[in-house]
Amino acid sequence: MFQTMNIAKGVNVHVNETTQFKTINFSLKFKDKLTKEKASARSILANVLQHSNEVYPSHTALRMVLDDLYGTSLYIDSSKRGNEHIVTLNVETVNDQYLSEEGVLEKVLNLMYIVLFKPNLENGLFKETIFNREKEAVKQRIESIFDEKTRYAQQRMLELALPEHPASIPANGTLEEVERVTNEKLFEEYQAMIHDNEIEIYAVGDIQAETISAYLKEYFKFEDRETSVDAPAVELVQPAQSRVVEFEEMKQGKLHMTFYTPITFRDEKFPVMQLMNGVLGGYAHSKLFVNIREKESMAYYVSSSYASQFGLMFVLAGIDSKLEEKAVKLVLEQLEEVKKGNITDTELDQTKALLVNQLREALDSARGQIDIYDQYMELTEAFEPDYLISKWKDVTKQDIAQAAQQLSLEMTYFLSGKEDDSVE
Repeated sequence: MFQTMNIAKGVNVHVNETTQFKTINFSLKFKDKLTKEKASARSILANVLQHSNEVYPSHTALRMVLDDLYGTSLYIDSSKRGNEHIVTLNVETVNDQYLSEEGVLEKVLNLMYIVLFKPNLENGLFKETIFNREKEAVKQRIESIFDEKTRYAQQRMLELALPEHPASIPANGTLEEVERVTNEKLFEEYQAMIHDNEIEIYAVGDIQAETISAYLKEYFKFEDRETSVDAPAVELVQPAQSRVVEFEEMKQGKLHMTFYTPITFRDEKFPVMQLMNGVLGGYAHSKLFVNIREKESMAYYVSSSYASQFGLMFVLAGIDSKLEEKAVKLVLEQLEEVKKGNITDTELDQTKALLVNQLREALDSARGQIDIYDQYMELTEAFEPDYLISKWKDVTKQDIAQAAQQLSLEMTYFLSGKEDDSVE
């Protein structure tokens, strides 16, 4: 799928030579240890670098040069996965061989170099007006979660169940830590990102791996750096409370349940847990959806998800506030059915088919190929999609039942409307 070359210690280039696309896609991923402080600073940094630099000091000026480069798209985002915080520069540009004009690729690479290595500085720091503007933008993004009650309830549950654990650290950081970020601190974080972070560079398109690797080495000149981002796995500790109820001005109750499992991403049973989650609540044919939403008509939505990096499974449901106890009972009943191996052929076959279809659909886009490979390359030395597909194919109902038996319910969090504050 991807050919990998090392251009400096801790800096890898992964190239997928393919005629599948008429564009060339790049992703430069800067990986560092996930902490509240780093997530907060690096989210601001992603904004600052995206919207202004020394050569193109305004967002308008940058947009104009992108338009001149045949509508090249460029954006920087911040995300998290496991113990890592990731700042990614994403670029999509037309392939030179489809143009009468040559040299567009070199111009795009030069622009990427400018964005990363020529920030808009003033007296050795980021320009103050830009720093303040982007800091405020990140604060507003964090505050916006309060208006999306499902996301807010999930975050509150994580904070209560797993305080100080990477699972509870938002990718954008926290308001408190964003407020503490100074221009000096941000510049220090920028220097650390450029000089110390582990870097994975992806390129997808009708390009030769050796050629693009040489270009990237020439333009970016990344220095050697230590390669160990991996921190020891953080132990899941039993929450201080097994049930928490909170109230907000809202009509629909939000039920969120946290389960622990010893099966994580690196476990050989990881594909089994993916199927277990799909059978239980990952899809519209799953037990939770069919039995709680359709048969009982008591949930506006209900689903489960599996956070494999940490060994966590979540069940989410939107219900009337007075139905919390019944909903929890029904969720646990459906989980018990899975634990007993009471899984129909249709449930198993449809889950396998949907997992395969999701994977193949993701591979239909260059960005999807990059994301899949970056996520799964730790599973096997030379990851190919067929590796996962073959693992899913071999999973039996008994395998799923055994995986489900290792789940333990650790916390039930319920966000209720204030008009229903009789809920206790």
